Amino acid sequence: MISAKLVKELRDRTGAGMMECKKALEEANGDIEKAIEVLRKRGIAKAAKKASRETGEGIIASYVHFNKKIGVLVELNCETDFVARTEEFQELGNKIAMHVAAMSPRWVKREDVPQEVIEKEKEIYREQLKDSGKPEHVIEKIIEGKLNKFFEENCLYEQKFAFDEEKMVEDMIKEAIAKIGENIKVSRFVKFTVGE
Repeated sequence: MISAKLVKELRDRTGAGMMECKKALEEANGDIEKAIEVLRKRGIAKAAKKASRETGEGIIASYVHFNKKIGVLVELNCETDFVARTEEFQELGNKIAMHVAAMSPRWVKREDVPQEVIEKEKEIYREQLKDSGKPEHVIEKIIEGKLNKFFEENCLYEQKFAFDEEKMVEDMIKEAIAKIGENIKVSRFVKFTVGE
């Protein structure tokens, strides 16, 4: 069994997505150095190096559900217009737009969640746990876990990809970065639903 701590350590060292780190650690039987090698062979670690590069080009990907009652626009950015025009990049945008339609994230990344929303969630969790009889340090750990679950449910990058639950959306983007060789990011999205 691979511990979350080990997965986090590998993620911190490589910048790879959590699911990719877990798979690499499983493949390497828990050996972090071998797992790094596995990731390097896959090219995932390269994505982290490209993350700081400017993404001034891109596309607006769209998806309209067959019943015409749900529509999504996603701004997907990359470094060059050449990449933005590739079928692979546009397909990635379409997949992300379909994911947004299916999973309804509220924010792109956890850093985008307003602090007042986080504080409100903590307040709710604390209220739920106040009569639990658990020590304060245990309550804080539970709140941290619940908050991580909140991010997984509401932040696009942390959601499991709707059409391949083995990967998070962030993992899918990092794989595309490694394959295409440019930084790629979702800047924003909007979902429209008739009647809402």
